[in-house]
Amino acid sequence: MDSKFKFEDLRIWQQAMTFGEEITELAFSFPKNETYNLSSQIRRAADSIALNISEGSIGQTNPEFKKFMGYAIRSLAEVVTCLHKAKRRKYLTENEVNRFYDDAYKLMNMMNAFRNKIN
Repeated sequence: MDSKFKFEDLRIWQQAMTFGEEITELAFSFPKNETYNLSSQIRRAADSIALNISEGSIGQTNPEFKKFMGYAIRSLAEVVTCLHKAKRRKYLTENEVNRFYDDAYKLMNMMNAFRNKIN
């Protein structure tokens, strides 16, 4: 599919899309009693990252785009907190937590750098 929206060409959006799908798959491994709690929360927060990047990029002013990038960064911080919760509840191994934590940290750095370059 050819990119018709400018956000589709953004590396941060592409990374956020991949990260969101990986987090969704991870959340499905949580116990059934977490379906409407932590599992739902981490999936919604992970999806919100790419959603805010795309929403901010369409027809908005640069200050508006910066605001939406801030929302995306906050959503990523929410995912990290959910990872900590899942670790404390013993739903994830140390290796799983470390992998997703490192991915989140890289994405956070990319998003912060991008937001800082928006005029």
